[in-house]
Amino acid sequence: MINTVNAVSTVDEVAFVTGAAGGIGEAVVRALAERGAVVAAADRDAEGLREVVAKLTAEGLRVTAFPLDVTDSSAVEAVVDAVERELGPVEHLVNTAGVLRLGDVREFTDEDWLATFGVNVHGVFHVSRAVVNRMIPRGRGAVVTVASNAAATPRAGMAAYAASKAAATMFTKSLGLEVAGHGIRCNLVAPGSTDTPMLSSMWHDESGPKGTIQGRPEAFRVGIPLGRLAQPSNIADAVVFLLSDHASHITLHDLTVDGGAGLGA
Repeated sequence: MINTVNAVSTVDEVAFVTGAAGGIGEAVVRALAERGAVVAAADRDAEGLREVVAKLTAEGLRVTAFPLDVTDSSAVEAVVDAVERELGPVEHLVNTAGVLRLGDVREFTDEDWLATFGVNVHGVFHVSRAVVNRMIPRGRGAVVTVASNAAATPRAGMAAYAASKAAATMFTKSLGLEVAGHGIRCNLVAPGSTDTPMLSSMWHDESGPKGTIQGRPEAFRVGIPLGRLAQPSNIADAVVFLLSDHASHITLHDLTVDGGAGLGA
């Protein structure tokens, strides 16, 4: 069994986490901070971010809020500069920011499509570029992008989300290939249905969790073989592992954490 309690290679290392105001992002921030990292928590929801950071710092964890819209490349550069100036060199990047817009393709709006790709793809590009350019001269670093099992499994009503996560997946692997010679590893965690507000936004009534676990044949959607939803902490544990020295010889890897829902795809 892998011991993730001390999985971050060295305490006091700086981790930059986007999408930190809730759900998986918040869980990743907590997991890293509890293991000794100094965490720069970024999210465009400034109020939600403030509340999360206040809660974690009250517990004695070292977390600093950096409000940020990842779709704004200039803002990304400015915030990454501020993080390195105030906290130190970023050793770990976790791209967690993501949005979900549902709808059949024939009815999907341009705005919904662009908003989905703006965060899920362009945001990953902006943040990864800014951080990796600073990692390269130091010859070290690790990047994890939180994608989705939808990147490899078609989902009705989720074409934009699935396509954006597929793009983020291949972007991260290609980036990893480019920077491997600089001692930088780039990996992915692909969650399935996880107990977050994003998932519950897809439910229309109290039968939502049961339907997700059992599957929906009419939508060609397999259920979850393990018979339960993932918790955000399950995803955070996978992220921590891929950032750690336990994964020091792993790069360009896509770690699926979905209870078997994608049937290994």
